[in-house]
Amino acid sequence: MTHIRDLDPSASPLAYYGAELRRLREAAGMSQKQLGDCIFVTGSLIGMIECARRVPTREFSERVDAALMTDGILTRLHALVMRHQLPHWFQPYAEMEARATYISSFQAQLVYGLLQTEGYARALLAVDHPDKVEEMVAARLHRQRILEREQAPVLWVVMDEAAVLREVGGQDVMHDQLAHLLTFQERQWVQIQVLPFAQGQHTGMMGSFTLLRFDHDPDLFYAEGYESGGVMTANPHTIRERSLGYARLQAAALSLEDSAALIARVMEERYGHRPGPDDSRVA
Repeated sequence: MTHIRDLDPSASPLAYYGAELRRLREAAGMSQKQLGDCIFVTGSLIGMIECARRVPTREFSERVDAALMTDGILTRLHALVMRHQLPHWFQPYAEMEARATYISSFQAQLVYGLLQTEGYARALLAVDHPDKVEEMVAARLHRQRILEREQAPVLWVVMDEAAVLREVGGQDVMHDQLAHLLTFQERQWVQIQVLPFAQGQHTGMMGSFTLLRFDHDPDLFYAEGYESGGVMTANPHTIRERSLGYARLQAAALSLEDSAALIARVMEERYGHRPGPDDSRVA
């Protein structure tokens, strides 16, 4: 078991966060239990986070910052911790995704990560990473915060009908995921189209890919693969070719309205009507 006295703050962002939490708590003259009582968690949770054995949530960070009057130190550190929970090969893409002003993504099998519910993400990540599910789910949900920014990127997703029909995580999880997709009809900067099976062969059959556009930097192309983890390039020929391919996918896909109707129909026919707490937004 890791003890706080043995923890090397330079070992990782999580270890540095734990060391800072301990430093700030001790500077305030509080025990782990006293701080836990202040923010309505157990003292043992405080200890596990200080020992880098648990990943803090953003809410935890905000509460500690408020309790210890740290001027947001831990909340700012939390973003670094979350980025580090992503696979190392994916981190460069996540950093560029967070800077993009326009994201165009084709998804051949799954719902795009920025649009996933917690349950859907947990079911996916548990397949290959059962020992790191909570950390990776937290990191994925943290990625989605870019859609809540005042200057959120434009996100246009074309997903194969397979992503709508493939049951991930069970019926309740899939119902909630499809309901979540429908809530984006109210968000003008998020557009979702479904490419129907009836379309037959298409230019995205080699697999999922994403194009990132920036205000002052070259466009980027990104695609994942088993051997390399992920490939990201600004090669002009690749960008030109895939941009044309994406435009063809948009043209071949159902309209925004027909896509939403298909998602709603699949949700009700396959998974029944299971309203969320407010019967509007689930996730």
